[in-house]
Amino acid sequence: MSMAHIPVLLDEVLAALAPLRDAVIIDGTFGAGGYSQALLAAGARVHGFDRDPHAIAAARDWPQAAGASPRLVLHPRRFSQMADAMQATGIDKVDGVVLDVGVSSMQLDNAERGFAFSQDGPLDMRMSSEGETAADFLNTADEAAIADVLYHYGEERQSRRVARAIVVARPLHTTAQLAQVVRKALGFNRNDRRSNAPKDPATRSFQAIRIYINTELDELKAGLIAAEGLLVTGGRLAVVSFHSLEDRIVKQFLRDGSNSGAAPSRHLPATRHASPPAFSRPAKAIRPGAGELARNPRARSATLRCAVRTAAPARTHLERTFA
Repeated sequence: MSMAHIPVLLDEVLAALAPLRDAVIIDGTFGAGGYSQALLAAGARVHGFDRDPHAIAAARDWPQAAGASPRLVLHPRRFSQMADAMQATGIDKVDGVVLDVGVSSMQLDNAERGFAFSQDGPLDMRMSSEGETAADFLNTADEAAIADVLYHYGEERQSRRVARAIVVARPLHTTAQLAQVVRKALGFNRNDRRSNAPKDPATRSFQAIRIYINTELDELKAGLIAAEGLLVTGGRLAVVSFHSLEDRIVKQFLRDGSNSGAAPSRHLPATRHASPPAFSRPAKAIRPGAGELARNPRARSATLRCAVRTAAPARTHLERTFA
């Protein structure tokens, strides 16, 4: 049975965005619409983005999405394209942007999407249902390329061993097949129910392959840059991430954008920035409390980072931020 969708850190996200009536908010990762529903209830106007056609289709019948002047506008696009999409609607600036990055509950719970190994399904993992599938990549890429993906996106220390096992086992077609290959390569016994049994190591490989197939980290970087350019003075950015790779990108972006970066060495002075900060100093990262974790175990790795846009111009050459 699928878990009901529960928006992660919902109260904290709403507090960070502080939406006023008729404020224009971008929900860059619409998913099942949890944040958007709460924002609409607060009186905001919402532009929901999702590259997943299933998510957009599910929201087409919402009352707010119907009528001549909808309070909810749906964009079947990547959130990295939000600047072009908003320009096409005649909106130059927005009051807030929220991103809940990574895979959604809807995608995880649908075995046919191939994102998880809890249920067997085709080895797909595409958020947009277009382009190269996980099976396409794993069955054609060379061993070194697979190992690089597992190491860089899944932080799998034994990436070469796992990649070698994948190549030997090819062709792979289902999530169960891939999970079994990874477990065997790493000597993991799924039936070991001891309390100190390690976490299923297939999780790291599935994360890595999914991130690669959907270019998730590049998408996040581009989305942050687009959000900075769109936010009005006093506009608010809230980003929920679920693993260290994502959180590191968001933390670096807001640190550099607020000119609050640490000195490169304790023996050197802090770097002087030639331009004024684009964001106020970000608040401390927020993580779920015990109550939320009891209601929604999937929130356990969530981290919320937020900041307020200043009047300074958007930064140029932002790609250097992520070098």
